[in-house]
Amino acid sequence: MPALVNYSGDDDFYPAGSFYSNPMDLGCLLSIGSVYYPPSKRARKDSQFAFEGSDFEQVRKPSIEVLPDECLFEIFRRLDGGKERSSCACVSKKWLMLLSSIRKVDLCKSPAADKVIQPLKLDNSDDTEMTTGEEDQELENDGYLTRCLEGKKATDIRLAAIAVGTSSRGGLGKLLIRGSNSFREVTNLGLSAVAQGCPSLKSLSLWNVSSVGDEGLIEIAKGCPLLEKLDLCQCPSISNRGLIAIAEGCPNLTALNVEACSRIGNEGLQAIGRFCSKLQSISIRDCTLVGDHGVSSLLSSASSVLTKVKLQALNITDFSLAVIGHYGKAVTNLVLSGLQNVSEKGFWVMGNAQALQNLVSLTITSCRGTTDVSLEAIGKGCTNLKQMCLRKCCFVSDNGLVGFAKAAGSLESLQLEECNRVTQAGIISALSNCGAKLRSLTLVKCMGIKDIGSAVPMLSCCISLQSLSVRNCPGFGSASLALVGRLCPQLQNVDLSGLYGMTDAGILSLLESLEEGLVKVNLNGCLNLTDEVVVALARLHGETLEVVSLDGCRKITDASLAAIADNCLFLRELDVSKCAITDSGLAFLSCADRINLQVLSISGCSEISHKSLSSLKKLGKTLVGLNLQNCTAISNRSVELLVESLWRCDILA
Repeated sequence: MPALVNYSGDDDFYPAGSFYSNPMDLGCLLSIGSVYYPPSKRARKDSQFAFEGSDFEQVRKPSIEVLPDECLFEIFRRLDGGKERSSCACVSKKWLMLLSSIRKVDLCKSPAADKVIQPLKLDNSDDTEMTTGEEDQELENDGYLTRCLEGKKATDIRLAAIAVGTSSRGGLGKLLIRGSNSFREVTNLGLSAVAQGCPSLKSLSLWNVSSVGDEGLIEIAKGCPLLEKLDLCQCPSISNRGLIAIAEGCPNLTALNVEACSRIGNEGLQAIGRFCSKLQSISIRDCTLVGDHGVSSLLSSASSVLTKVKLQALNITDFSLAVIGHYGKAVTNLVLSGLQNVSEKGFWVMGNAQALQNLVSLTITSCRGTTDVSLEAIGKGCTNLKQMCLRKCCFVSDNGLVGFAKAAGSLESLQLEECNRVTQAGIISALSNCGAKLRSLTLVKCMGIKDIGSAVPMLSCCISLQSLSVRNCPGFGSASLALVGRLCPQLQNVDLSGLYGMTDAGILSLLESLEEGLVKVNLNGCLNLTDEVVVALARLHGETLEVVSLDGCRKITDASLAAIADNCLFLRELDVSKCAITDSGLAFLSCADRINLQVLSISGCSEISHKSLSSLKKLGKTLVGLNLQNCTAISNRSVELLVESLWRCDILA
């Protein structure tokens, strides 16, 4: 039977019914033999038969599908506007891909072009639902039309649909592709469709897209000359060839980020330095082929206007840092991380070269070449440095820190993380010798800091310091805090989270030393603190306090909430999670006439029960956020009632 009835033609289906309107004609067909014909089967439009006696032959009607792609191309490019092209793209994948291959310059423009684009949906596609993408669209502050495709949504078909659907809306401005469909990966074909249909593309990000190679990037370079930002992360198929094409075809490139691209090396970066005279930001991380020649070519270019430079986990040496020091006149932000082949000499030369006069922010992480000598040289050479962050610099000691503090007269923020050779003496000396502009000091996991038992001579005060953050430094105890309080009387923000050895004595000494009122206080994880600290805090600084966080301070009780209710007029955020408060404490808080809490967290307070519902409803008049997680004594029904009452408040339960 299949040999007798061989359908061919397009895929258009029509409602169920007979092949012939004349029953006699149908009888002729049935007389040939036993033919099974379900009454609900839909017949194809072009499957018409002509009979001569007992013989019959299939008669094909004319179909647009028989036209070659060249003819379809000419038809499609003459369509009036985006609506017509969008409708045609819905017919089949073949038409969609053909439409996506038409460049904007090839379109025959019509004054009556439509401005409205309908969603693109393919009924015969089992892998995606292709739309112009309200779910993928957003308008940024700069007005770019943006699409972001992640995981299984990232396919060539969807990219083609986006290219066709956005072409008459001014074109796509920003495209992010993060991962791809495991069965239908994004390939060069999808990127080519974007290049053809989105000539106004300004920003492109490719993350973990292994099937896109140089050919796709070459098409982008040809079709998107306005490209300004390129982000390549884990793209193993892209090599220097693709990056060279971008350099030659996209002269407006201002930002380049290359991470974990194993085939990109010096040759590609040299082309970027040669052709992209507007490049302002460069970030290179974990690219094994990148060395001194590639990095130095970016900075030594006569037209270099680089302001932001990030070099992480690269096989560069002292030479690259010397080039930065001599040619980085425009650099304002510099990040150096994991540069294992750079020695003390490289950092010393970078500082002494005197070219980094405009450097404002410097971050150095896990670089063995950062020593006391090189750190002091950086302080002397970078005269306008305002923010300094040192992470895991194991060879920096008290001497280097003090020398840097004396030299860096413009320093406003200093952050030390896991610098274990720095001690309490170094911190105190640095505070006493820093310039008059230091406003923020942050210490994180600095295990070398320990309380000094003997008396410390009184040094000059650091009256400019307003923010102190000491997190997870177990040796920083009450004695150290009391000393810092005397040296820095103008503190307004204090973060001592994770100092489980801190006692009431240290906090009370700090509170009494401060001349300005505290605004933000974070004592999370200070297990030994009692109500005495909170009562003193509310009494001495209640008129200025806005944020108080006591998460995990298990000795804090209702007395603290009563003091806060009586004294803290401007408190906006309060966190008493895992504290020993009860329903009575919340009652005190809710009865305060002048308090206007916006965020309250009582997570893990097992003594809070359904009896606090009325108190929470009173507080809910001003609350925008409430955390009730792990409050086991509050039933689900009580939470539901609370949600109904506080419909303006986000409640976590």
